[in-house]
Amino acid sequence: MNFFKPWIKDWQWGIRISLFLLLLSAMVQFGLFALNQNYVISYFGAQPEDVSLSSQLTYAGILATLPVQFRFIRYFERRSYLLFVITCGILLSLASMNAVDIYQFMVLRVLTGIEVCCLAGAVLMLMFSAVHPQRSVIVASSVFYGTILSNVVLVGILSAWVTDNSNWYDVYRYLIIFQVLTLVVTLVLLNKNAGVKSYPLYQIDWISFILCLTTAICLAYTIIYGPKYYWFTDQRIQLSAFLSTIGLVLLFYRQTTLKRPYLNLDVFKYKKFIIGIALLLIYYGVKDSITLIYGYCAVVVRWDTYKIMWLAAVNLAGVVIFMVIAARLMLSKKVQVKPLFVTGFLMMLLYHIWMYRIFTPDLSFADLAIPIFLQGAASGFLFVPIIIYTVSSLPAYTGFTGITFAALVRFTTTLNSIAGFYTLQLHYNQLNKETFLRHLNTLDNNFSGEQNLFIQLYRSRGFTADQANALSIGNITRALTVQSQLLTNMHIFKLMSIILVCLLILILLFHRLPQKKTSQ
Repeated sequence: MNFFKPWIKDWQWGIRISLFLLLLSAMVQFGLFALNQNYVISYFGAQPEDVSLSSQLTYAGILATLPVQFRFIRYFERRSYLLFVITCGILLSLASMNAVDIYQFMVLRVLTGIEVCCLAGAVLMLMFSAVHPQRSVIVASSVFYGTILSNVVLVGILSAWVTDNSNWYDVYRYLIIFQVLTLVVTLVLLNKNAGVKSYPLYQIDWISFILCLTTAICLAYTIIYGPKYYWFTDQRIQLSAFLSTIGLVLLFYRQTTLKRPYLNLDVFKYKKFIIGIALLLIYYGVKDSITLIYGYCAVVVRWDTYKIMWLAAVNLAGVVIFMVIAARLMLSKKVQVKPLFVTGFLMMLLYHIWMYRIFTPDLSFADLAIPIFLQGAASGFLFVPIIIYTVSSLPAYTGFTGITFAALVRFTTTLNSIAGFYTLQLHYNQLNKETFLRHLNTLDNNFSGEQNLFIQLYRSRGFTADQANALSIGNITRALTVQSQLLTNMHIFKLMSIILVCLLILILLFHRLPQKKTSQ
């Protein structure tokens, strides 16, 4: 199949740059406000949970569309398909730009997820066709998943600059300009007729699509709003949890009754796939601890958005450098996946231990740069190898079920990091505060000495005795709140370290990881 026009067909770097721009236009829509949610909160007058849900609704749209969108790719000519999808993306950006209500915005985010999935999937298939067959899976996957990991930082830096210099509304103006550029790229890059043999577009399981989308939305609502509404004491959480459970049961039951299922459950017959999914689950779970560091930078040391973004850029550098190294090692075929996994998880363990030992109320950029880079290096060494290990053993008839379950793992672990870390912080903060409260009395020499220092300080500045006493108590309270949060972060990083030690022991106990499927 001849997708590319003659003038660029032999110019490999031109094809790569063009496809990267197309892929980036999809990823920009996905990660538009992941690292600067405060802008969206202020623009819509919404709650933090509303914005978190909006972000996850995009992922719900992607999840539901993944199993069916490749049918569209195999039916339509690639250029006309991309032109249609990008045009839909521009219309969605226009609608999002003019949305004035958070609920309108949420609906648009679901539709954006569907559009992003269709666009990214089509570009991924073009990447496979543009790379030598022996290298296509590793190279295309590295570029594709590397863009997924890095787009949040790149988009965060750019959107923060735009909103700081104008307003949130203008972010979509620049996005639309970029999307129009990708329309032009598509027109000049791809042939109108590529000789694609159309695969009949019938028997698409739209019922399963609706069940998957509904279940994902209800699950996201349950987990994100659960801590806020005290979980199952609230009827809204009860209803959303019930709907997500029923939807999940119906979805999986339906797959057992169809000749051409939406999700092929035969993937669970393969030991390699199950191990890969378990590794992904742990990787995503421990990787998201970096959000606690970004929160520390914003709340404790009060960095501005730019400084946090540049710290994230250090993390991105680690991802890119070590993803390239991992890809080259895999292409050489001289290194098995086990050494990559051991090295990657060891680096992730070192990062957690490092952060556990250095948490103080006044860490600088230089203090955080090395462990943050190390976290990125671990991600670069782990992400693509785990994905390839997970799906490579699955037979062709399972379609894109493996990729869908890998995306589902990411979706659920992200929800867990939102609600799980929140709940862990509540738990450990409460324990720490109860410990501190035992010392907040005049019989404790440390407390009395600290309070007297503050009282003398405020009295020297002209405050009355009562005012100085009240201000001293306020200062001590704020200091204890900070210390409680730092200890909470240390508890969580210690917990992640224990999980990683257990995982490394299990990996090392296996003489070799399974390389073949267990059944046909």
